[in-house]
Amino acid sequence: MEGLTDAEVAERIADGRVNDVPAAPVRTTGEILRANVLTPVNAIMGALLVLILVAGFPGDALFAGVIISNSVIGTIQELRARRTLTQLAILSAPKARVVRSVGTIEVEVSDVVADDLLALIPGDQVVVDGTVLDGAGLEVDESLLTGEADPVDKFTGDEVLSGSFVSAGTGYFRATRIGAGSYAVTLAEEARRFTLVDSELRSGVNQVLRWLTMVIPPAAALLLLRLLNTEDLWQEALRGTVAAAVAMVPDGLVLLTSLSFIVGVITLARRHALARELASVELLARVDTLCLDKTGTITTGEIAFADLEVIGATTNSDARTAVGAMAAADPSPNPTLSALASALPAPDWTVVDTVPFSSARKWAAATFAPHGLDGTDRVVYHLGAPDVLLPTGEWSVARDRVAELANDGQRILVLTRSAHNPDAPSDQLPPARLPMSLVLLEDTVKSEAPEVLAWFIDQGLDLKVISGDHPATVASVARRAGIPGATSGIDARTLPDDPKELADALSGELAEHSVFGRVTPHQKRAMVRALQGSGRTVAMTGDGVNDVLALKDADMGIAMGSGSSASRAVAQLVLLDDRFSTLPRVLAEGRKVINNIERVAKLFLTKATYALLLTALVGLFGVPFPFLPKQLTLIGTVSIGLPGFFLALAPDDSLVRPGFLTRVIRWSLPAGTAAAAATFACYEIVRRSDASLAEARTAATLTLLGVGLTILLVISRPLRPWKIGLAGAMGGLYAIAMAWPFVRNTFELVVPPASAWTSAAFCTAIGSLLIGIVPWITRYRDR
Repeated sequence: MEGLTDAEVAERIADGRVNDVPAAPVRTTGEILRANVLTPVNAIMGALLVLILVAGFPGDALFAGVIISNSVIGTIQELRARRTLTQLAILSAPKARVVRSVGTIEVEVSDVVADDLLALIPGDQVVVDGTVLDGAGLEVDESLLTGEADPVDKFTGDEVLSGSFVSAGTGYFRATRIGAGSYAVTLAEEARRFTLVDSELRSGVNQVLRWLTMVIPPAAALLLLRLLNTEDLWQEALRGTVAAAVAMVPDGLVLLTSLSFIVGVITLARRHALARELASVELLARVDTLCLDKTGTITTGEIAFADLEVIGATTNSDARTAVGAMAAADPSPNPTLSALASALPAPDWTVVDTVPFSSARKWAAATFAPHGLDGTDRVVYHLGAPDVLLPTGEWSVARDRVAELANDGQRILVLTRSAHNPDAPSDQLPPARLPMSLVLLEDTVKSEAPEVLAWFIDQGLDLKVISGDHPATVASVARRAGIPGATSGIDARTLPDDPKELADALSGELAEHSVFGRVTPHQKRAMVRALQGSGRTVAMTGDGVNDVLALKDADMGIAMGSGSSASRAVAQLVLLDDRFSTLPRVLAEGRKVINNIERVAKLFLTKATYALLLTALVGLFGVPFPFLPKQLTLIGTVSIGLPGFFLALAPDDSLVRPGFLTRVIRWSLPAGTAAAAATFACYEIVRRSDASLAEARTAATLTLLGVGLTILLVISRPLRPWKIGLAGAMGGLYAIAMAWPFVRNTFELVVPPASAWTSAAFCTAIGSLLIGIVPWITRYRDR
C-alpha cells in the first residue's frame, strides 16, 4: 500500500486540509477574570471603599479585603479546572499510524492530512473517518459511537468512523473526512459551546445580589440626605451611610459559597472524580432521575462466560472441559476466548493445530492429540456462531433454542466436535460435525454496581437505562444490576419522534419501564429533554461519543474516565477511575454544600435585612446611624464571617429539598426584623438617657452581637458540642475586644454605664426570644 509523498502532504498542509480538531469547550482567561472580578459584590464594595476614603476614614476600610479574596479564589480555582479540562481534549491522546513515502510512521492526530493512508492494528483508535482499502479479519468496535457492544466486520469499501476502535484484524483505510468534518467531532459539535451548569445555589445567591443591588443605592442615598441634616459634618454623614451600605451587602456570601464548592471539588478529586466547574458539586444532590448508559457504566465493557447448555448426549462436564481446552489453545486469544479461559479450567491436552477466530469465517478451531473424550484418534473442536456451525436438518431443536436465547438478548456460541481429517484444509469446516453445547456469554456487570444502584433507589432516585444495544440484552444487564422495572426492554425505535408525545409517553404508559434499547444519540438527548420537560431533574452517565448530546443537555452529565474524549469534555463530572461507587460520595458532598450554604445564606441575608431596617428607622427618626463601619465589620466578623466559614465546611448529608431561596427568605426576613428592632430599641433607650453617642453605639453593638450569636445557634441546628463551642468562642472574641483597650479603641468602643448594660441585656433577651420562634413560624408556613 502506497501513501502520500512528502510533496503531497506539504500541499495539503498549505491548503489547510489537516486534521484540526476543535478545542475543548472552556472559557478564556479574560472571560474567567471578568466573571470573577467584575461581580456585583465587588462593584458595590469598591464604590463604598472610594466613598470611605473620600470621607477621610481609611481605618474603616477593612471591609475591602473581600474584594481581593472573592476575585483571587474564584479565578485560581477556575483556571485550575480549565487546565485539567484542556488535558481531556477530544481525540488528543491517541497516535495515528500513517503510510507515507518513508514507510509506516506514527504521527500526532493533528498531523493527519486529507487522503492520508492509515494503517490499523488491534487496539488502534480510528482518529478520522475513511474508507477501507484492504483488511484481514478487520473488526471495529463502534460501541462508543452507537452503543452496540458487538464488533462490526469491515471489508474493502466499508466506512470506518472516528471514535471507533480496532478489536481484531488489520487493515488500511484512506482518510476522507478529517478535523471538524469527522463523525465524532460532528456529533460532539452541537455540545461544544461553553455554558455554566444550572446551579440553584448560584441562581439563588445571584437573585439576592440583584435585589440588593437595586435596593442599596436608593436606600443609601436617602440615608445620606437624612444624615446630612442630622450630622454636623458631611464626612460623618458619609461615614454613617457607608456603614449602613456595608452591612446591607452580603459580602462574604459569595466567598463562602465558593469555598464550599472548592472543598467539595478537592474532596472529589481525591477520589478521582474530576468536577468540570465549582457548582458541579451540588448537582447530583438535586437529581431525582438518573439515566444510565449500559456499556462502560453499569458494565465493564468486557464479555464474561455465563453458562453452558448441552446438546444431545453430551454431559456438562465434557462440554466445560472441551470449551476450556479451546480457550486455552489459542496463543493470541480474542476477548471472548480470554473470558472463557478465565472462567473454565483447561485440561492437560496436547494441542496439535489451531485456527484463530476470523470474523469472515465466524469460528475458531483447535486440533488435539488423542485424549479421554474421544478415544485414540485426533479430534477437532470448532467454536463460533450458531448460524455457521450448527448443521442443518436434525438439529432444529438446538436452532430453535438459539433463536429463543437471541430474542432474549443473549450472546451465544456453539461448540462442535469432529474427527480429524489430515487431507482436509484446516480453515474449512468438516461436513460431519457433532454439536456439543451452546456457550452463553454476558456483559460483565461492575462489582459495585448493584450495591450503588440499590443505594440510589433507597434515596428515592428513579433509574433509567438508555442504551444503543439490543433491548433484551440491556434488560438482562439491568436485572443483574438490581434495577427495578427491568422485566423487559423497550425498543426506542417504537417511541414517538415528537418531543411532546415522547414526554407524555415517558411520564405515562412507559413511566414504570426502566430499560430502553436501540436508542440513537439524538433519541438519548430527546429522552433527557422529555424527562426534564415533565419536571424531572436528570443526571446522565455515559462513556461514548453516542452519549455526548445527552450528557451535555442533562442537568448533570457524568462521564467515565476510560470513555471517549468527547464525553469527558462535555460532562460536569468525570470518574477518572471508572468507579461507580464514587457517586454516593458525590451526592453526599453535594448535600453538604447545599445544606451548609443555605445556613450561611440565612446568616448573610439576615444581616442585609437588619441593615435595611436600621437604615429605614434612622431615616424615620432622624438620628445618627447606630454604628460606625468598623463596628459593623467587627460584628460581621464575629457573628457571621468566622462562624460562617466553619459552618460552610461542616459535615451534613441530610436530604435536600427544593426551594432554597424561598426557605432562606422566609427565615431571614423575620429574623432580621427581630434583630433590627431589638438593636434600635436598645440604641434609642441608651441614646435618650444621659449616655454619650459612643456609649449608645457600644450598647447597640453589644445587643446586635448577642442577637447575632443567637441567630448563629438557631441556624446551626441540630446543635453539636462543637457548634455550641463555636458560638462561645465568638462571644469570647468580643469580650476580649471590649476588655483590651487597644482593640476597644481601634473599633471606637467604650465601656458603657451599668444602665446601658442592663438595656443591652434586656433587648438582647427579647430579640433572642423572637429569633427562637422563627423556625416555628417558617415550619408552620411550610405546612
